[in-house]
Amino acid sequence: MLTAMMWALLGAVSVGAILYGVRRHRPARRAPWLLLAGSLAAISAGDVLYEYDTLPVLADTIYLVMFGLVAMSLVQFTRGGSLLVDRARLIDLIAFACSTMLVVWVYVIGSGSRFRNVSPADVIGDLLLIVVAGRLVTEDRRNVSAILLVTGGVSMLAGDVFFPLSGEAPATEWAFVLLYLAWGASALHPSMARLTEPRPVRLSPWRFRDTVLLAASAATPPLVLVIEAISGTVDDGFVIAVTGAVTLLLTITRLADAVQQNSQALARERALRTANTALVAAVDAPAVEAAVQAAVTHLLPSGSAGRVVLDGAELPAAPAGAGARSWWTGERTLICPLRLEPLAVARPSGGALIITGPREALVAGRDALEVLAGETALALDRITLVEAIGRRDSDLYLRAVTGNTAEIMAVVDSDHRIRYASPGLRRLTGAGELPPLTAFDELIHPDDQAAVRAALRSEGDGKVFCALPRPDGTQVLAEVRYRDLRADRLVQGLVVTLRLVGSRSDVSEPAPHHEHQGELPSWVNRRSAQHKFRY
Repeated sequence: MLTAMMWALLGAVSVGAILYGVRRHRPARRAPWLLLAGSLAAISAGDVLYEYDTLPVLADTIYLVMFGLVAMSLVQFTRGGSLLVDRARLIDLIAFACSTMLVVWVYVIGSGSRFRNVSPADVIGDLLLIVVAGRLVTEDRRNVSAILLVTGGVSMLAGDVFFPLSGEAPATEWAFVLLYLAWGASALHPSMARLTEPRPVRLSPWRFRDTVLLAASAATPPLVLVIEAISGTVDDGFVIAVTGAVTLLLTITRLADAVQQNSQALARERALRTANTALVAAVDAPAVEAAVQAAVTHLLPSGSAGRVVLDGAELPAAPAGAGARSWWTGERTLICPLRLEPLAVARPSGGALIITGPREALVAGRDALEVLAGETALALDRITLVEAIGRRDSDLYLRAVTGNTAEIMAVVDSDHRIRYASPGLRRLTGAGELPPLTAFDELIHPDDQAAVRAALRSEGDGKVFCALPRPDGTQVLAEVRYRDLRADRLVQGLVVTLRLVGSRSDVSEPAPHHEHQGELPSWVNRRSAQHKFRY
């Protein structure tokens, strides 16, 4: 027979194993494991007091405290966001098992005098623990920690049943020894971290049979009490009261979970609707970013949203096996690429919504954040399209206004491609309609192209002199003035104006490049002389 010192040593070793496993494997939530360690400490204290047989009432009280700690630990394991993300069916199963056990105890087990020494509260509590731990195993059949938790629960049930029936035989104490060892070892295995790993919530649809099952479970304890009262004596009042309290608590928990899930769904829907309205009203990228920042703040719990970045430059590469809608970078960063949801493709210009915060909060709002990224992609593409249409309309307006004038001007993009050319420039070069994607420096004399490129690359306004060759072999010297409007939302380019040196507006008969040396600036004459005596 094990002594009090052995029970204390078992308890200390098991509690130490759990604390070491928590520190080594660093689970996402430590509360379930710490509560489990507290329950083992309570069992050890109760076993020590039971061996001394001095305060049996205190030992029984400690055992009840142990059941409370284990129950809270398993509730933490089944909380939303952990391995068992949908605990609605688990609650229904526990309530039904509790009511069924009450009926079996009152009308089958309780009728035999041999089982009168067995504590019904211990048996019911053990069965509930086994059901919860077994549900964890069904969610992840390869999780060694969950299997060890079930093993400990079965050992506790075996000890609570066979220890009183065998007259407290020493051999039955080994069932409790296995309980200590199994629960202590469950925290040492690396799979213990998966029991509290955040996962997206899966909402099960409400079915009529679930309603019937929950109603039958809640109505069974009062019905058993009524039957015993009608028969004349109430022999199992304590068991009925405990079972009724447990089923009532489970029913309230089930309804509270449903109300909470519905409230969260409504809050997410309201936040997405507000964000959609703000994104539709946004006229530029800063307005879109402000709308996204506000939406993320409302979609995640208060204080959960850390850094929110809407940028394509910081987009990390997707890891192998990651989904196209979102993936993780590290433990606290979620990447949601900007995808055009109706087309289910990424934006041509790329970009992503990058959110940093607690992993559990990001997992809970992951679906809503992916939808927000899709709406953001549509808003940015709409703004880009509107700006492109605005630039096209302004170019058409400019073409219509300058169509009958001799002004020589052009609108050049940031890559020096000509987006618009006035008729005067086309008449000057003699090329008619310019081919698409024509670069402005292609119209310049080769000797002046480098100077023109350097000038157009510089920031701000300025001017430069250059020669423009014509198809007939002649050249014309022009003063090129340019205005830097690349930061303008509608223009986004350089506005270039050309003025012929030696001629005010006549571009129909340009002079050759070397005919008006007296009228040319001095630096042009020096360049021409250097060109002549180069060889």
